[in-house]
Amino acid sequence: MPDLERRLAVSGHLARLEESRQVTGSWTLYVDGTPQSHVELDRPDWLGFEYVRRIGHAVDLVRPEGQPITAVHLGGGALTLPRYVAATRPGSRQQVVELESDLVEFVREHLPLPRGAQVRVRHGDAREVLAKLPGGLDGAVDIAIVDIFSGARTPAHVTSAEFYGLVSPRLAPGGILAVNVADGAGLGFARSQAATLAHVFGHLAIAADTSMLKGRRFGNVVMYASHDELPFAGMPRRLASDPAPAKLVDGEELRRFIAGAPVVTDATAVPSPPPARSVFLSKPRG
Repeated sequence: MPDLERRLAVSGHLARLEESRQVTGSWTLYVDGTPQSHVELDRPDWLGFEYVRRIGHAVDLVRPEGQPITAVHLGGGALTLPRYVAATRPGSRQQVVELESDLVEFVREHLPLPRGAQVRVRHGDAREVLAKLPGGLDGAVDIAIVDIFSGARTPAHVTSAEFYGLVSPRLAPGGILAVNVADGAGLGFARSQAATLAHVFGHLAIAADTSMLKGRRFGNVVMYASHDELPFAGMPRRLASDPAPAKLVDGEELRRFIAGAPVVTDATAVPSPPPARSVFLSKPRG
């Protein structure tokens, strides 16, 4: 099957769906040449991108196995994680916020959601829509996921303490905010994001592979924040056993990671750094 393409009206970026030549029903979504989502139509409970698996572990641990949850996804992509939640926690209520309405239409046309998935899509800027979500979500969200990119970069206005402050009251007791942060050598952006999340939330941990944590390459750091202690006793084992092993950083090691990094405010926020055009942020494995 030939690749499928759609020019997005808001950003002007080109969205492209590419099916694996080896595995039927295995699709990758590219936006502006950057791989943004991976979907296995016949296996929605299998996550291909390394950083998405790390977010998926938080979905698994936030509540007892199989229990329905309330999830808010800021950034839709190919709706990989909403599919995962629907498959692993049937009956879950989910809200997806996506700026590019035609991206959602493009994805749902060619990669339909599983039957029975309770997913409501809200269109618009994540920060503006977040501020207007129904009051019934206050204190009710078990997991909120921030995975927002315009092309290969996260816009500045969804990286500040003020932005995360809009997420904060939505979390249920024990709820988790998971944030995908892309950064490169030196990890200055990631350190400032960790400092910002630690400023807003009482508990924080991060996950990445060791070469990424040493600032040797461009890649993704997943950050987990909560008002309550994170239920992560089993997280190190999960991360270590992934196809691309990662490390959980918390406690004193995390304080050293953050040391000296500034808290980001609306006045100081900048977009995430761009990768080199030859760099893929994540690759599906298997």
